[in-house]
Amino acid sequence: MSETGTARNVTGEDEVVDLCRELIRIDTSNYGDHSGPGERKAAEYVAEKLAEVGLEPKIFESHPGRASTVARIEGEDPSRPALLIHGHTDVVPANADDWTHHPFSGEIADGCVWGRGAVDMKDMDAMTLAVVRDRLRSGRRPPRDIVLAFLADEEAGGTYGARYLVDRHPDLFEGVTEAISEVGGFSFTVSEQRRLYLIQTAEKGMHWMKLTVAGTAGHGSMIHRDNAITELSEAVARLGRHKFPVRVTKTTRAFLDELGDALGTELDPENMEGTLAKLGGIAKLIGATLSNTANPTQLGAGYKVNVIPGEATAHVDGRFLPGHEEEFLADLDRILGPKVRREDVHSDKAVETTFDGALVDAMQSALVAEDPAAKAIPYMLSGGTDAKSFDDLGIRGFGFAPLKLPPELDFAGMFHGVDERVPVEGLQFGVRVLDRFIDAS
Repeated sequence: MSETGTARNVTGEDEVVDLCRELIRIDTSNYGDHSGPGERKAAEYVAEKLAEVGLEPKIFESHPGRASTVARIEGEDPSRPALLIHGHTDVVPANADDWTHHPFSGEIADGCVWGRGAVDMKDMDAMTLAVVRDRLRSGRRPPRDIVLAFLADEEAGGTYGARYLVDRHPDLFEGVTEAISEVGGFSFTVSEQRRLYLIQTAEKGMHWMKLTVAGTAGHGSMIHRDNAITELSEAVARLGRHKFPVRVTKTTRAFLDELGDALGTELDPENMEGTLAKLGGIAKLIGATLSNTANPTQLGAGYKVNVIPGEATAHVDGRFLPGHEEEFLADLDRILGPKVRREDVHSDKAVETTFDGALVDAMQSALVAEDPAAKAIPYMLSGGTDAKSFDDLGIRGFGFAPLKLPPELDFAGMFHGVDERVPVEGLQFGVRVLDRFIDAS
């Protein structure tokens, strides 16, 4: 957008929808093996939007096509610790035949912007761009330095995005002590008088793993007692059906207490089914934070119907609660048994911070200013984000991508799901809240 003529009068609320649509139209599908289009085009788009309002963004390419954009905004008091606002530009793949509207169209329908990345997380990328552009056009500097990072590869663990920048260019984040990013700040409607906004203060760790069983190859017509497929299938079935014990962390305890108070009922984590039944649309997000999890996701073996293979493999998405990694790995080995070889494909730590301090106060005040029924509460994310990488630099991370959502919208089901979409009014609400948050932080 040109900075001439009436462009100076454009507000963040005016342009956030178009920014979101344009980002969605850039296919950044991440297959985890460099076979996708990459994030370079999105990185250049973001850099152009930031340069138009006077910033000097830098693009960092960790692998051909895998690019991230970073810029720094000087605050009124550069002696204060800086704030990091980070988002990823890659998305998980989508099959267009499954969608009501094409996943890379950015179409507006039923009051929503549709497309892959609409909630994970090009909505937050667009809100961040909209707020920053508005503030810089109008000459409103933030109270302290803000580092903006639009990152590659989060959907495959961040190796070519956040991890690359933290390891190779830590100077970019000099002075940063706190950060906000995705999967937090969205509303859960209890009643017209109370909406809870879930702030992500913790996330589970991960062990994405490959399981291998070796057997004896042979002819498919023979009686065979050492079949790798049989042994692996039985082990994977045991793991897939296993119910890990409930472990209530400090974050989850605080969440259940706050939600119980709002609902006027006690939420007992030991009664998982009863507790989740009271959570409505957020049950999917919260249920997996009550225990470790291990879900088989891929199987592979053999090359011909009449040949018994000498090896069978499976992949498992394992997630562990903060403080429970050793217990998780011990349980895995016990369940799988001695014939299964387990190796990590990608692993990363769990992170958890407390729900207090000036930044939390700024979130609450910004939310209440736009929604008097708002109350911010902490929760744990069952998945993972780039906050894991930034934690290595001592940066305290929160999920705060504010959205006021219709009660009937299955927000949790949107993540990596079909017909992903974000309400137009939600985007505009997020811009207003983020603008107030920056002033208060």
